[in-house]
Amino acid sequence: MEGFMILAVIAIILVIILRNVYVVQQSRAYVIERLGAFQAVHGVGIHIKWPFIDRIARRVSLKEQVLDYPPQPVITKDNVTMQIDTVVYFQITDPKLYTYGVEQPMAAMETLTATTLRNIIGDLELDQTLTSRDIINTKMRAILDEATDPWGIKVNRVELKNILPPQDIQSSMEKQMKAERDRRQAILQAEGQKKSAILIAEGERESAILRADAEKQAAILKAEAERQAAILKAEGEAQAIRTVQQALADSVEMLNEKAPNDQVIKLKAIETMSKVADGQATKIIIPSEMQGLVGLATGLVEGVKK
Repeated sequence: MEGFMILAVIAIILVIILRNVYVVQQSRAYVIERLGAFQAVHGVGIHIKWPFIDRIARRVSLKEQVLDYPPQPVITKDNVTMQIDTVVYFQITDPKLYTYGVEQPMAAMETLTATTLRNIIGDLELDQTLTSRDIINTKMRAILDEATDPWGIKVNRVELKNILPPQDIQSSMEKQMKAERDRRQAILQAEGQKKSAILIAEGERESAILRADAEKQAAILKAEAERQAAILKAEGEAQAIRTVQQALADSVEMLNEKAPNDQVIKLKAIETMSKVADGQATKIIIPSEMQGLVGLATGLVEGVKK
C-alpha cells in the first residue's frame, strides 16, 4: 500500500513538472507573473515555471498584424459627412508594455485610429481629402506610432481603404468628371482639326511652291530654247551673207584675173542692179554711162522674144 502511495505521489509530481514545462515558438513571447507581479518575458525555446507560483499572464505574437476597421463617419472642414475605413499595420515590440501598458490594446487602437482620423479630416475640405491620401496616411502613422509607443506597439503603416462621400456628392462628382472628360475630348478634337488644317495648308503651300518652281523652270527652258533658236537663225543668216559675199569676192577676183573690158564690167553691174530690183525698192537710178548699154541689152532681148 505504501509503495502504491509513493508511486502515485511520484506520478503527480511528474505531471506537475511536465505541465510547467513549455516551449515558446518562433515569433512569440510569453509574459510570466510570479505571485501576481511581472517576473519575465520568455522567448523562443524550452522554459520551466514554478508550479502554483508562476503563471503565463499573456501569450504575445511578435509578427506584424493587420487591423481592418469598419467605415467611420467623418466630417470634413466644409461640413461634408463621408464614410472612411482604415487599415492599420502594426507590430508588438515590447510584450511587457503591451501586457501592462493599456487595458484591451486592440480596442484602444481602434478608438485612437478613429479619433485621429476625425481630427485630420476635420482640417481638410472634401477635394483635399480625396486627393491627399498619402498625406493623411503619413500623418496618421506618425500620430498613432507616437501614441502607441508606451503600449509596446509600433505602427508600421496606415492606409485609407475606402473614402465614400454621400450619394449626392458622388453624383455631382460623376457629372463633373463626365464634363471634364467631354471638355478634354473637345480640346483634343479641336487640336486634331487644327493640326490637320495646318498640315493641309502646309501641303498646299509646298505644292504651290513646287508648281511655281516647275513653271519657272519651264519658262527658263523655253526662253533658253528661243534664245538658242535665235542664235542659230542669226548664225545661219550670217553664214549665208558670208557665203554670198565670198561668192562675189571670188567672182570679182576671177574678173580681175581675166582683165575684163568695160563692157563686161557694165554687164556685171546690170546683173547686180537686177538683183537689187528683186528687192522692195520701187525706183532704180541707173548711171548715165550705163544707160546706152541697158538700151542695147533691152533691144536684144526684145528681138529674141520676136
